[in-house]
Amino acid sequence: MSLALIVCLAIFVLIFILRMPIALGMISAATAYLLIKGADLSLVTNQIINTYYTNYVIIAVPLFIFTANVMNTGKVTDMIYSFAHALCGRMRGALGHVNILGSLIFAGMTGSAIADAAGLGKIEIEAMTDAGYEPAFACSLTSSSATLGPTFPPSIPLVIYAMLSGTSVGALFLGGMIPAIVLSIALMIYVAIIAKKRNYPRGEKIQIRTFLASTFKSLPALLTPVILLVGIYTGVMTPTEAGAVAGFYAVLISVIAYHGFGPKDFFKVVIDSIKDIGATSIMIGAAAIISYIVAREQVASNLGAWIISISESKYFFLFLTNVVILVLGMFIDTSTIQLIFIPILIPVAKAMGIDLIHFGVVVTFNMMIGLCTPPFGMLLFITSGISGTPLKDIIREIMPQLVVMLIVLIILTYLPQTVLFIPKLLGMM
Repeated sequence: MSLALIVCLAIFVLIFILRMPIALGMISAATAYLLIKGADLSLVTNQIINTYYTNYVIIAVPLFIFTANVMNTGKVTDMIYSFAHALCGRMRGALGHVNILGSLIFAGMTGSAIADAAGLGKIEIEAMTDAGYEPAFACSLTSSSATLGPTFPPSIPLVIYAMLSGTSVGALFLGGMIPAIVLSIALMIYVAIIAKKRNYPRGEKIQIRTFLASTFKSLPALLTPVILLVGIYTGVMTPTEAGAVAGFYAVLISVIAYHGFGPKDFFKVVIDSIKDIGATSIMIGAAAIISYIVAREQVASNLGAWIISISESKYFFLFLTNVVILVLGMFIDTSTIQLIFIPILIPVAKAMGIDLIHFGVVVTFNMMIGLCTPPFGMLLFITSGISGTPLKDIIREIMPQLVVMLIVLIILTYLPQTVLFIPKLLGMM
């Protein structure tokens, strides 16, 4: 490594240790690198601006953030929960299954784990606790099921991965369908086992008339993923245009169908969205100059040569990648992993003959596990904060669920068809 790169890494690590904003660390490290290299500092500005002006798909990210905030402020999340509750009926541990199904449905609208846990999760945790479930179990299950958001389409992390890798957003979205369903089934099996062991209550018997009424009320919300996915895969809308349609439709149904969205709510949503978008945009922009440095220093090619010198097996590379991301996920925010480390791995994966759609879904799913992993799993802090449940209790309950998620990760990693089947079936590859 050159002196400039060593200094760049040292500054970044120092800022991380000091718990300062990661984006500030990336910009400071990049600036130090360019100063030592004697390069023009305007490269920082050029790289950041080029990231936004040459990537039309990145506009989808703020649009889906806005959609998620609208869904949580209006009564859309309430309707989703009611519909999922009606589906589960008299099952033992019904509210645990409702938690998972609700998150899967919500995933088809926003693509954000944080939005799921903070919005729908609040309803789920309160309902489960009132019904006699341990608060820690309710929080841990909410954290686990929230990871469905970025896996099932639409997905904000998959949009960003598409920008980084140049792969098709549509194919990535399709690739995430089976993994999300497999995870849902795996978590529901776990809930069924725990519900029987702890004798959790059954759900209320739902009459046909009540089910139909709940479905009718929920229909405008349930149509959201249908409109998005049909629009994207018929070619009527690009993923970016779908994000705009989703935001407009979310406002429309919140105002007209559910009467839960007034001018004050809209203003609050706009302010919250600006804050969220600002934080995300700074991260993406700062990562752009780091990507430039990585390319200039040939980090990816050197890493690839080192891995091949150990083993030429793509399965070993996938194993190594999973281990690294899982370890990083314990300490680093997922956006940092995606924007700094994944771009280094993408050229290596491509050189080893790994399909980039498969690779994208696997690493995204892996990063979502990091959101639930102690000690710094963001979803654990969110569910603890909204419920007042001690973090140590949630961590104890989340551990078996992490094992379930790791089993699903292994399946996705070594059975590529679980990811690629639908994209190939629909001619997206």
